Amino acid sequence: MLSNLIWMFVLLCCSVADENSIRDADIFPSSPAIERGSSLELSCVLRKNYMHQRNASHIIWKLNDTLIAPENYIIVNETVSNITIHNFSYSTAYVNCFMKHLDKELPLARTEVKSGFRPDIPENISCIYFYDANLTCTWNAGRETSFTTKYTLYRNLTHSPYSVTPCQNATESCSFFPPSNAYSNDFCFQVKAKNVLGESSTDCIPIPLQKIEKFAPPEILSVKKIPGIKQLLTVTWKMPEKIIPLKPIICQVQYRNLYSNFTEFVNVSLNSKKAIGSCNLTGLWDSTDYSVAIRCINNESAFWSGWSGEKNGSTEEKAPSGKVDLWRVIESSHSSRNRSVHLMWKPLKSFPPSGRILGYKIQYFPEKKTSVRKRTNNSTEKKITLLLNEEAHIISVTAYNSAGESPEAILRIPSIDEKSSQVIETVMASTTNEEVVVEWITSEPETTKYVVEWYEELEMDPFGRSWQYVSNSTKWKNNKKNFKPFVCYNISVYPLYGRNVAAPSYTQIYVQEKKPSEGPVADTGILGKNEVTIKWNEISKAKRNGFITNYTIFYKSEDGKELNETVNSDVLQYRLKSLQANTQYTVQIMASNRAGGTVGDQKTFKTLKFDKEDFFFIAIPVGISVLCLIGLWITCVLKKHAFKKVCWPDIPNPEESLAVEWPLAMNNSFLKRVSSQTKTVNPEDISVLEYCFPEESQEGSLLINYENHVSECTDINTKDITNGDEKILCNEENEVAKCFSPSMPYILAEQFTRSQMHSALIPAKEVQPIEMVANDLCGSQQNPVKNEENYDEEVLKLEDFSDKALFNPYLKNSVKTREFLVSESLPEHSTDEHKSQSSVLSPFQPDVPGQSYITLDMFRLAKAQ
Repeated sequence: MLSNLIWMFVLLCCSVADENSIRDADIFPSSPAIERGSSLELSCVLRKNYMHQRNASHIIWKLNDTLIAPENYIIVNETVSNITIHNFSYSTAYVNCFMKHLDKELPLARTEVKSGFRPDIPENISCIYFYDANLTCTWNAGRETSFTTKYTLYRNLTHSPYSVTPCQNATESCSFFPPSNAYSNDFCFQVKAKNVLGESSTDCIPIPLQKIEKFAPPEILSVKKIPGIKQLLTVTWKMPEKIIPLKPIICQVQYRNLYSNFTEFVNVSLNSKKAIGSCNLTGLWDSTDYSVAIRCINNESAFWSGWSGEKNGSTEEKAPSGKVDLWRVIESSHSSRNRSVHLMWKPLKSFPPSGRILGYKIQYFPEKKTSVRKRTNNSTEKKITLLLNEEAHIISVTAYNSAGESPEAILRIPSIDEKSSQVIETVMASTTNEEVVVEWITSEPETTKYVVEWYEELEMDPFGRSWQYVSNSTKWKNNKKNFKPFVCYNISVYPLYGRNVAAPSYTQIYVQEKKPSEGPVADTGILGKNEVTIKWNEISKAKRNGFITNYTIFYKSEDGKELNETVNSDVLQYRLKSLQANTQYTVQIMASNRAGGTVGDQKTFKTLKFDKEDFFFIAIPVGISVLCLIGLWITCVLKKHAFKKVCWPDIPNPEESLAVEWPLAMNNSFLKRVSSQTKTVNPEDISVLEYCFPEESQEGSLLINYENHVSECTDINTKDITNGDEKILCNEENEVAKCFSPSMPYILAEQFTRSQMHSALIPAKEVQPIEMVANDLCGSQQNPVKNEENYDEEVLKLEDFSDKALFNPYLKNSVKTREFLVSESLPEHSTDEHKSQSSVLSPFQPDVPGQSYITLDMFRLAKAQ
């Protein structure tokens, strides 16, 4: 009740003081801080401008955004409303008061409330004294208070009422600096903590400064070996200057073997008056590097100094005690005289090691020439390549340091033509969860030493190989981590006989497999009607990722079901059978290993429509036909003269005939003139005169009659010419020969061409039988033109003229018939031209220059044109 009255008084005073304020209300207390879990009491005071409108009974409260129940409200008067919040658990919260008016909430005032805890009593006070530098104490403040807490460190003299100036800080540490940190053994330390809710304090705890002294780390001056004394190092260091005087000091020397990483300690007692400390480290390894560090402590103090910086030193060396691990790779010889031998080695991991290796000495000489001076090479690396001839050589390698050389590691390099026996029968490689295991079987159990060599299959550098000696065992193991996954390794096992290396045995292994990176590319070989040969190449070794176990051929026709065939890994081609003819197929090859399979690119091919057997059955009859034609052609070539004589007999040249003497009066002037006027003879201007020759027995008598008749015609013509008449007397009886007009040329034709000439010449009106021609010629003055009826009769007579046999006196030995073609289309001669002629042409004469005649060949040429 008393507290409420006090609050009312405070509010009243505030309202009077803030009479001129523009705010409508205030919350008291403003921004309170309370202990978490306690009750919170607040008051909302209205200003005067609210009194005539609303009063405190209309005030409502909210915690953050949550309405506080009205039963927690207390209406003090018309202007003051109180609120009580029990068990306040928020670390930070906002309390608001509102005026409720016409169902509206009008904000009046707002305050922030924080809760926390009183500071706990600090615990575990710990102090460190750095002589003539600072005194620093730390403590544990306890739980978080959620309020800013200030800490005060008091340093009091035990037997004095006076206190040294305290140290204040907001953290859990505080330090005294000169001149406030004077050395004394009678100090006690006390810490007080205070925040808005209260304070707490510790008791004054006495702490002697010599027990909390900590000084800076010492400085190592040297770590040296003593010449001639092995397994010993001398360490010298410098002490820090700020140390409590007259106090005993203990220094701890730590030394660590860099090869074994094993650490040991040595304690050394010193007087604080000594500024330099030293000690000897004994029982060390020869030729070994050591790392040394030092720290020191006051004999009464609880705190060591920090470690000094490390410094390294090495013990006295001695000559290497073990042989190097030596191996070789002999490169195939490209000539008959020189070859490359690649030597590689590694020092044995002896314990303790012999010392720091400065280099290696390599010596070699021909085995059969011991008197020859050894060749020597030096190398700082663990490999070298020697160029040797075809002879066997002995090679030795030694390691050396400042104290001497190691024993020799010796190998024998065989000659080029030397053959070693096969001692190892079988080599088997396998893997377990963590290891690679290689086992082998030997035919000579007395062999007790081997070399196991392994390298990647695609590794071309001979120095990229790894090797290891194995003694008294036919089994070798190595960690899987030394092998790459998905890579093929070649593993070789070499038996050793002293310096000699026997023939190796080989195997391969994948420590881990996965399916191939790519599949084989299919190719088609020999195509057939119902089969095809599929070929493919091996996948490159870099993309196999394991041992290929088999190949699977997948093939499918258009709109057909996919089929497959599986073959072994050593098969690189396969013949697919029972395919459909003239059908398109697609084919793919899958390469598989233990981890899976990968399919290659797709290939398309089409089977043939006909197979070779089909072509065989077609080719046999065609070949026989061709052979028959070739035989017939050869026969024609060989018998061409006989065939020509039968089918195309030779036609004698009438100009060269000696069968009859032609009258000299029969000149050739008219024929020459005709020939000059018309260069070619038109077949329409030619008539056919056909002779039917008598039998051989009658040829003589016919020749005599013909000669008589010629003479008669010659006499008659002579008489007629003298009278100026151009007539030709003709006998109407069947005689051997007729008189020809001087302008009539002729053509000799064979009997088998008569039908062709008739077909070509019958439409011409000039084609007439020889008798009609003669009569026309004889009576040309009286009947110059014939009518159509006489023309038809002439054609019929021409058809029957072939039955008559006439004799040609100058073709006695030729074929039995001859055809004379007479042209009536020659230009008609005027009476004056006939009169100008001195005589009528006589019948054709043999061997008369300029005599016109047409042979069968000329006729054919004209017909063709």
